[in-house]
Amino acid sequence: MSSIPEHAVSYLREKNVPDLMEYMLQELLAEQPESPIAFFQKLLSKPITPKIIIAGPPAGGKGTQCEQIVEKFGVVHISTGDLLRAEVKAGTAEGMQADEFMKSGGLVPDSLIITMVKNRLNQADVKEKGWLLDGFPRTKAQAQALQEAGIIPQVMVLLEVPDEVLVERIEGRRNDPQTGKVYHLKFNPPPQDDADLLARLEQRKDDTREAMVSRLATYHKNCEDILSFYTHVLFKTDGNRDKKAVGADVAKAIQSRLPK
Repeated sequence: MSSIPEHAVSYLREKNVPDLMEYMLQELLAEQPESPIAFFQKLLSKPITPKIIIAGPPAGGKGTQCEQIVEKFGVVHISTGDLLRAEVKAGTAEGMQADEFMKSGGLVPDSLIITMVKNRLNQADVKEKGWLLDGFPRTKAQAQALQEAGIIPQVMVLLEVPDEVLVERIEGRRNDPQTGKVYHLKFNPPPQDDADLLARLEQRKDDTREAMVSRLATYHKNCEDILSFYTHVLFKTDGNRDKKAVGADVAKAIQSRLPK
């Protein structure tokens, strides 16, 4: 923008005009309407809804931040786990296919998950409120498929937490099979005067140091693969802080990326 006067450049940045132009182009390419002008007129007559992806390691605090993002921006929270269960329960064609893979012990193919995500994003509540994709995409193939489908976020939030902290969070977790409540031996210890509770607490098989180290290795490999698709909208933040402080930074980053 060297040929544009500095005051004009400042105005464009202040009003998030580059983000607005990017948003309009993304919507145009996703819909490919017969009349772009009529499409833009209709598009700009409606509120611009947030489109957010949040990523982070297991036990990195995504769940807490998702709750705060939904409360702050009113978006629809979409996780592939919840989506899979909902599709299976509803008996949709995609749900029945996914159920067959899961019952046979196989992985649900990316193509099927992408179809489910696209269908969910086209539903009325998502179009009205915007979306928050939780922990998806997880792989390069999934990120590529989203991009080819025109599903592009305005911001991607990446929570960064040291591996040792994550291992400690996981290793100390204990579940009460009777109530479903989750405790942590250090951060949220169970009542020491309840002998029955202490006796029945369980540790999940994948809540061990060995299992967590393996999960983190897979996460880091996949994370490196997908970040290249989102460098222009990426917001990294230290997730090893008070959840309200993290949430404040995340909300500020999202707000700054929304076209004004």
